[in-house]
Amino acid sequence: MSNLFSNEKVNTGRQVELDIAKALSIIFMIFLHSLMVIKGFNYSLSPAYDFIFSNVLGRPFAAPIFMFCMGVGVVYSRHSQWDTMIKRGVKLYLLGVLVNIFEFFLPGFVCGTLLGRWDVFPMAGGLLLFCVDILAFAGMAFILMGILKKFDLSNKWLIVIAVAMSIVGTLLRGTDLGIPALNLIAGHFIGAAGGFTAFPLLPWFIFPIAGYVWAQYFIRAKDKGQFFKLWPLFIIIAVAYFYLTMASGVFSSDVHLYYFMTTLDALFCIICAHGVIGLGYWIAKFLPDAIIKAFSTLSTHITYIYIAQWFFIPLGVIFISYFFKTLVFTDLVSTIFAIVMLVISTLVAVYYKKFKKSRA
Repeated sequence: MSNLFSNEKVNTGRQVELDIAKALSIIFMIFLHSLMVIKGFNYSLSPAYDFIFSNVLGRPFAAPIFMFCMGVGVVYSRHSQWDTMIKRGVKLYLLGVLVNIFEFFLPGFVCGTLLGRWDVFPMAGGLLLFCVDILAFAGMAFILMGILKKFDLSNKWLIVIAVAMSIVGTLLRGTDLGIPALNLIAGHFIGAAGGFTAFPLLPWFIFPIAGYVWAQYFIRAKDKGQFFKLWPLFIIIAVAYFYLTMASGVFSSDVHLYYFMTTLDALFCIICAHGVIGLGYWIAKFLPDAIIKAFSTLSTHITYIYIAQWFFIPLGVIFISYFFKTLVFTDLVSTIFAIVMLVISTLVAVYYKKFKKSRA
């Protein structure tokens, strides 16, 4: 091990393989979210296409890697002081509320007004304003990581805390407190009933912690080729687990079995994350500079892209369904739509970041 890791930081600055992994995660999420909205309208998807994007690429290959890389980013950030992390967490949580407006309330009003369909986008009497999506989870995770950093806990204790939280989250998933408002509050922490949360803190906190610990080794790896030597095996092991658990209905056949995943599920998602980053390291050798730059752009603007895509995807599907009433969202149409949403969201994110910088 001493031959592989340096005592000093070696892999500093932007790392192409991390950019590729983050970029792939947002691409897969945009495909997943496009299909989630499309399924409320006139669609005809092949089972294979739907399964690949809805159950595989859009789930274990998306959000877990996004959150793993979030933890990695703490190690690489120049602004990782505990109080700065808490402030960032509060901002991310509030951005999560904004995303919920884009995801549920705005499209719900537009869909009802234009198409007379008020049932497509749930609102739960306004409670879904505080639904815990990725950014809301990221906000809570940063707040907790900031608190833990204040106490200067070792990696060992961080892992113990994250695993313990995951186990508790496993035991409590699906809890129904009987009152929607209480399920909403509990849903911030556990997989409570009622559909108020996608990423509760307890079962998902293990991912940013895993990324944070992993990055402390990665940044000191003297030979990245050796560090990622077994990446194909990591992906094969993870995919085999996903296949077996999905086929048996244990993991992703029910959407909440993914969002309220067990500790064992999380372990294989972490294995998958290392494999995907290793894949990024390998393919970067063969990609032209333009493609690598595109991945870097997606990675750099990933938070703004995530916000923008939840604005454009629902409204895009609604307006297409309104103006082209006979259009069916087939595999091809859905693919084109998702790519267009990716491009538009990225352009808006890039423009917004430039505008924000010019006003600073």
